[in-house]
Amino acid sequence: MANAKDNQDQRRKQRRRRRIQIIVIYTAIAIGLAWFFESQATTTIIFVRHADKVASADSDPRLSEAGERRVAELTRQMLYADVIQGVDAIYATPYRRSQLTVQPLADALDLPINTYDASDTEEVLETILKRHKGKVILVVGHSNTVPQLMYDLGASKRVPPIAEDEYDNIYVVAIPWFGKTKTIRLRYGEPYIPAPVPE
Repeated sequence: MANAKDNQDQRRKQRRRRRIQIIVIYTAIAIGLAWFFESQATTTIIFVRHADKVASADSDPRLSEAGERRVAELTRQMLYADVIQGVDAIYATPYRRSQLTVQPLADALDLPINTYDASDTEEVLETILKRHKGKVILVVGHSNTVPQLMYDLGASKRVPPIAEDEYDNIYVVAIPWFGKTKTIRLRYGEPYIPAPVPE
């Protein structure tokens, strides 16, 4: 009788142990899958040229009044770029016009401005993709570097040249963990109107 009761208790303990093991295994699998999909999420990089600068012989000119208006519009657009929390990181070249373009947004989001070398587009992209996987990143460049950044990223080989007085492009590049990179071109602020071609 005592042996039968001991055997029954033993079987109950084994069943309980098995149930606990199954729960632990399923929990570990669920956590692992959640981590995997989070780490493999789509990375979105938004490229813009710095806002309108004053016409000046200065090698590091400030923004014009039109540039300040464009900065206000960029800040408004980017503040809630992602409906959950907005831009996660900001990168800009060290030039005054680039820094001033993103300073109000950086202040509003309480983010640092990560400064990068405009001549080393590959290094900044490598840094962004390593540090900010699955995030939304704003990158401010120049008329000659924005197309190069996108080309190096493999986002588009057909980014048209940016004219000297063209400031209204926003390029949104979505890099999924699986599948093809997508590039969207938007416009913001005062539109660029090309000068008429002389006949």
